[in-house]
Amino acid sequence: MAKFTEDIQNIINKDDYKPLKIEDFQAQLDIQDSDDFKEMVKEIVGLEEAGVLFKTKKDKFMKVEQTNLVKGTLSMNKRGFGFLRPEDRELQDIFIPPTEINGAMDGDIVLVEVRKETTGDNQDGRITSILTRGTTRIVGTYQDNESFGFVLPDSEKHRDDIFIPKENNLGAVTGHKVLVEITKFPDNDDNPEGHIIQILGHKNDPGVDILSIIYAHGIEIEFPKEVLEHAESIPETIQEDEIQGRRDLRDEFTVTIDGADAKDLDDAVAVKKLNNGNYELTVSIADVSHYVTKDSPMDQEAYERATSVYLVDRVIPMIPHRLSNGICSLNPQVDRLTLSCRMEVNSEGEVVNHDIFESVIHSNRRMTYEDVNKMLDDNDETLIHEYSDVFPMLQDAEALAQIFRNKRTRRGAIDFDFNEAKVIVEDDGTPSDIALRIRSVGEKMIEEFMLAANETVAEHFHWMDVPFLYRVHEDPKEEKLQRFYEFLTNFGIMVKGKSNDVHPRALQQIIDQVKDMPEELVINTLMLRSMQQARYSEESLGHFGLSTDFYTHFTSPIRRYPDLVVHRLIRTYLIEGKTDAKTISRIDNELPDIADHTSKRERRAQDAERDTVDLKKAEYMKQHIGEVFEGVISGVMNFGVFVELPNTIEGLVHVTNMTDDHYQFNERAMAMIGDNAGAVYRIGDPVEVEVLDANTDDRSIDFKFVGMPKREERSRVRKPINIKSRDTSNKKEKTRSRKKKTNGPIVTNEKGRAPFYTKVAKKEQRRKKK
Repeated sequence: MAKFTEDIQNIINKDDYKPLKIEDFQAQLDIQDSDDFKEMVKEIVGLEEAGVLFKTKKDKFMKVEQTNLVKGTLSMNKRGFGFLRPEDRELQDIFIPPTEINGAMDGDIVLVEVRKETTGDNQDGRITSILTRGTTRIVGTYQDNESFGFVLPDSEKHRDDIFIPKENNLGAVTGHKVLVEITKFPDNDDNPEGHIIQILGHKNDPGVDILSIIYAHGIEIEFPKEVLEHAESIPETIQEDEIQGRRDLRDEFTVTIDGADAKDLDDAVAVKKLNNGNYELTVSIADVSHYVTKDSPMDQEAYERATSVYLVDRVIPMIPHRLSNGICSLNPQVDRLTLSCRMEVNSEGEVVNHDIFESVIHSNRRMTYEDVNKMLDDNDETLIHEYSDVFPMLQDAEALAQIFRNKRTRRGAIDFDFNEAKVIVEDDGTPSDIALRIRSVGEKMIEEFMLAANETVAEHFHWMDVPFLYRVHEDPKEEKLQRFYEFLTNFGIMVKGKSNDVHPRALQQIIDQVKDMPEELVINTLMLRSMQQARYSEESLGHFGLSTDFYTHFTSPIRRYPDLVVHRLIRTYLIEGKTDAKTISRIDNELPDIADHTSKRERRAQDAERDTVDLKKAEYMKQHIGEVFEGVISGVMNFGVFVELPNTIEGLVHVTNMTDDHYQFNERAMAMIGDNAGAVYRIGDPVEVEVLDANTDDRSIDFKFVGMPKREERSRVRKPINIKSRDTSNKKEKTRSRKKKTNGPIVTNEKGRAPFYTKVAKKEQRRKKK
């Protein structure tokens, strides 16, 4: 039986290709055998499912690129509409109205037909085909209803409740958080149907809230048995034969500097001043690739996870703790295998010489950022005496870090110094405080050294001209940057030059100009949103934000799979000396999939981390309802004003709670303007707010401006003619719409919503009769 992939590709790749039917392909390929015919049809259907071909109403197969169809991933909004994120990164997102979703769900890979009358940033479309289902499992709250049950999805991106036949509920009761496997996807008439595969616990049980987020993002907590067995087989100490061939750095003074609670120490540094006035910086990174070998059970699991996930109350590691906290962690006073990048740096921050090699180190001290900061910032004499063997090197390290920082400033790198929240939780998961992570001299010093090592390694392999994995940050898209420039005019900031040829230095100048202004945070945040997202790539495209032509991730192989890949490539090219055509071809073919997969896993981890922080912020603010806080307006929408507090907590002042006037949204000014008194609320304004409510289900916080009259006093204010329509639309924003049926009984859930209608009810009635 023949394979026809290449033959079919040759036909459809012809410049004069015109849509063909199945029998046309059969004739051109001269297929007579029935098994060959089935194989040919299978190949064509596969190309259709991959989004290469599109079947017309006349059963002809067109090339998708010849149509106005766009392939991409659907991202749903809780209000029922969606956006297509095109596979082609050069294309703009496409808006999908609720009526054109056609049974697709958040995360599905789909084909979208673009409406001809829409262009540019305002393209609309409709989903014509669902190529791959992106969501097969959903976390939600179970509700029992005698002869059947249903699950209310936690994510408002999934708007339809899921029907659960009684025999498929796994014994769940009302209020259980559950993981559902979808067995039947939604169509225009029915809700999705599924069966419960795991009960996470009752929604009010401690820890179930975080557990729900973990499972909702498809993150595995436990390692498979074979992975743990593999980890157990690895010795806890270095064997003498493992050191052979490595450069011995055990006699060189080396330290690790990390957070006090860090257990996976994957980088160590050594700094010294040379006789010629230059500095020598050695960055030694845990040689995880020595233990996690390619295609082993541990490697396959590490690839699947692709990154460690840092949540508010736990870390879900990429590799088992036996390695991450043991033989791979650069703990003090023990020998450890490493890969080192040694750099000679001049007074201008230029790396004038470098070497990348296998090594073995013996860390002399395990330092914390707190202690380093106290010594270098506060001149703490007690600590300086305690660490008298380290302090001279720390002083040299501080001076070298400043040299690197000056260099990055000269070349125009963007320095976002955002406040990050650290949620302090009790043993039962209750948030007790929202603190700010402060980046001081110690944190910034290690950051500079890691940046230098990453750049040096990336540039080395770029000029070797071999396949390699890079960390890239492409230039901002012109349309987004132009909108950001227009937004800046509201603050009297004018940006000269074209938005299609921007240097990062211009954006850094804006950051410098607004520093310490009330609107600093807002402008920096919107600038960040106007940029593209950093990602992994097999192409050396440079890093816009860092203003460098070469960048990779080399320094964290314990927690990032791309770094592990980079280490393997270093070993292949430099230590083993393999640059033959076969090796190059193999790596060339592997890297695109690795880059795409690890970029997606990174985004998944970031989403999970953000969701857990938002959850705990809402839970924390529940303890402060009725209290007053100072904040800054961070966003203005037609439905209200967002306010951010100094501890990074953000809440919404809904327009219905702005009761002293009737307010209109001015999109150009990004402001709410009162009709009568002319009061203006614009981005960057300092305000006082009272906490009205906090909802952990949707992780939202409601504020009201201090001084607003109570709602019952609203009659004193002129009531606008369209106030009813405004209230109705706002109410719809917070309520998930359901499919409406006008005939037959309606089954309602605990919130009074109607997820199952006539068809479901009649189905159950028929079951009972049977």
